Amino acid sequence: MKSTTFTKLTVGITLSLIASTMLHATNGDTLIAVGAKARGMGGVGIGLSHGAESTLTNPALITDVEGTEISFGGTIFMPDITTTINPAGGMFPAQTLTSDADMNMIPEVSLAHKLNGNWHIGIGMWGTAGMGTDYSKAEMSFSPTSYPKFGNLNMVTNLQLMQFAVPVAYKSGGLSVAVAPILQYGNLDINYKMPDGRGNINTIGTGLAQDFGFGWSVGGSCDFSNGLTIGAVYKSSIEMDYSNQLSNATAPFVAMGAFPAPMANTLEQPAEIGIGFAYSAGAHTFGFDYKKIKWADATGYKDFGWEDQNVYAVGYQYAENNWALRVGYNYASSAVVEQSGATTPQGMGAQSALNFFNLLGFPATAEQHYTIGGTYEFSETFSLDLAYIYSPSSEKTFGIPAFAQTFGTDSITTDHKESSLSFQLTYTF
Repeated sequence: MKSTTFTKLTVGITLSLIASTMLHATNGDTLIAVGAKARGMGGVGIGLSHGAESTLTNPALITDVEGTEISFGGTIFMPDITTTINPAGGMFPAQTLTSDADMNMIPEVSLAHKLNGNWHIGIGMWGTAGMGTDYSKAEMSFSPTSYPKFGNLNMVTNLQLMQFAVPVAYKSGGLSVAVAPILQYGNLDINYKMPDGRGNINTIGTGLAQDFGFGWSVGGSCDFSNGLTIGAVYKSSIEMDYSNQLSNATAPFVAMGAFPAPMANTLEQPAEIGIGFAYSAGAHTFGFDYKKIKWADATGYKDFGWEDQNVYAVGYQYAENNWALRVGYNYASSAVVEQSGATTPQGMGAQSALNFFNLLGFPATAEQHYTIGGTYEFSETFSLDLAYIYSPSSEKTFGIPAFAQTFGTDSITTDHKESSLSFQLTYTF
């Protein structure tokens, strides 16, 4: 009874932390990593143990914990997204808008405990993914001579995801294996204003929709005596249903002939598969991860034309006495790509609608991430981890020719850059 009460209380606290944030993430809508150590090394963590924070990245790596380790902290996320409404035929000045969703807080709590010589167990709760823009304060206009002023439709989007996992790991010699059931909480909200052609604007939106989904991950690692570690992980897809969100958001475009029918409300977080390597020699540790995120197979994302991502992460750590320094680099081509006749056989209307929603509402276009981080141990049991991540400008222009007359624009340009600061306190005993 006490355990059940504790679990409900912990989940409730985490949900209350995440519910007030608007996340915007990095590899598609997914953070490059959920802990400060991995984030400081470019997201490297499939073949390199980071203690308790490895519970989601590769649960097999919690077997490196001797005793009990607790990490808690978060990430201050600062996306900078500007969108330019390019007027059809160059008849009007372009309008550049800045999203007001520019600072967010993402929580993280991890625990790992060694049960005996072979068995380990963990608990973790993280904000793992999300995205959103806020153009609610942009000026709107009904005048035919001011088409660009309603080309953004005051779009506001907000997707938030958090995951709760309890990994169980077994280690024998240098080989570790683990399985982790995952409970995912998500919410989605899409709102915008649509001109009806008669001088009126209708507000599209049904309020916040929430759902829970279930998935799992399995991981393994092998430590060799020469300092080399190899790890592998598979994470299942998780299906989520957000009542009336996507169907309501796309219904006006059905009336315009862009879609044959409103979209379903399922948005499936995609499966991931990855492999990682780490090599340690004295104070030096080098790590490399490869991960594939299967957006093109995920219900909802594939309907928006998202493509699979091949994610590459490389990191370096120098550790000495009671401190460590880390640097890293993470690259994945944008999952959001321009739709054309070859990719969208439904026609120019569907191409324009998908390009419109992807760039204005869900511009998950960041590709490169440069990272730096470090650890300082105040004592044998207490330490502080920090990481800073910078993603430079990633500019995309997608055509929306079917909307030239309705919205006064035939293309949209989005410039996406971001930075974040992660912090984490770790206690071992």
